[in-house]
Amino acid sequence: MADHKTPPSEMVRVPTALIPAVKQLSKLHRQGHTIALLQALEELFSQLDSNIDSDIAPSSKSIKQLEAKLETKLETITKKLEQIERAISTSGRHNNTRPRRQLHPYLQPQVEYQPRSNESLAPRLGVNPKNLIIEREKLSAKEFISWSRNRDPMSVGWEWDDRTELYHPVK
Repeated sequence: MADHKTPPSEMVRVPTALIPAVKQLSKLHRQGHTIALLQALEELFSQLDSNIDSDIAPSSKSIKQLEAKLETKLETITKKLEQIERAISTSGRHNNTRPRRQLHPYLQPQVEYQPRSNESLAPRLGVNPKNLIIEREKLSAKEFISWSRNRDPMSVGWEWDDRTELYHPVK
């Protein structure tokens, strides 16, 4: 014959504030009052929900405080950005001897560069045409490509072609 014993009760830790409600629910459960048990659970849940501070209406005090804090922080960030922009613009005015390299050349659109003369390449590299010729004659072909790549704002290397007497871009 099969043993139809009820399983032993399990112990569950309950917050102190919920002990009276859990006792009432346990009593209803032991007495077999399922409908009453479910109603009591619903009542308990509604009480818990009503105690939660969920005042998120646009006119609520907490939302207005949060808006004020965000506005203050945004003003601070805006002031800092303006200071940074001023610093960048003033430092750019004082250092015009050499063009800056792009920080993210991979974000730039692909452009097909055309061959250039001494007069058109020199300003791009931040030198005068005479110094460009001096560097080209002083350095080997590979060194000149490296030198020009380091000076070019888009990091393009340039190679001299004796036949065309022009500088051609090197990829």
